[in-house]
Amino acid sequence: MPNFKSLIFGDDQDSWDGKKDFENVVIGYAYQRFSKPPIIGKNALIRTNSVIYNDVTIGDNFQTGHNVLVREKTTIGNEVLIGTNAVVEGHSKIGSNVSIQSNVYIPKNSYIEDNVFIGPCACFTNDRYPVRVDYKLKGPVIRKGASIGANSTFLSNVEVGEGAMVAAGAIVTQSVPPWYLAIGAPARIKPLPARLRVSNDI
Repeated sequence: MPNFKSLIFGDDQDSWDGKKDFENVVIGYAYQRFSKPPIIGKNALIRTNSVIYNDVTIGDNFQTGHNVLVREKTTIGNEVLIGTNAVVEGHSKIGSNVSIQSNVYIPKNSYIEDNVFIGPCACFTNDRYPVRVDYKLKGPVIRKGASIGANSTFLSNVEVGEGAMVAAGAIVTQSVPPWYLAIGAPARIKPLPARLRVSNDI
């Protein structure tokens, strides 16, 4: 059984045993019978009012803001930051060296590769016809090195290519090719200016 300090800040153990509460932090919310406690790497910092479900795997140096939710069957890599009030729904994968800012919504069946930046209040969706017709839920695919601006909104099943950028406030209804820019509402796809064709510095 890990000690009090390891429950909040991590240690050399590969997993955190069971459900633990401290200042309303819940590590291992048992959403169904026989679900397994989350596996969390070294040096995690999980702040007040955050909830990590069972059946979650998280790498080293994970950090959250306050009131973060990470649901079941989600895999998160190393060096990931999830900001205050962000929600990661279940059955999603997030790579390493990813920065997700406050109030971001990531729906079920999302895939985010390494070295991605997602600005505050970005909203991704996974249901093209909500509550009207049967539709297989398809979240976004965000390729490595992409940068997503604040308050942008994405329809379901949109792919943002490697190194692409999405401007703040854009409404993205179609996929964005690698190293292109999506800007406007609805978003127009334009070549990315040469000065922005560089790697994210996260």
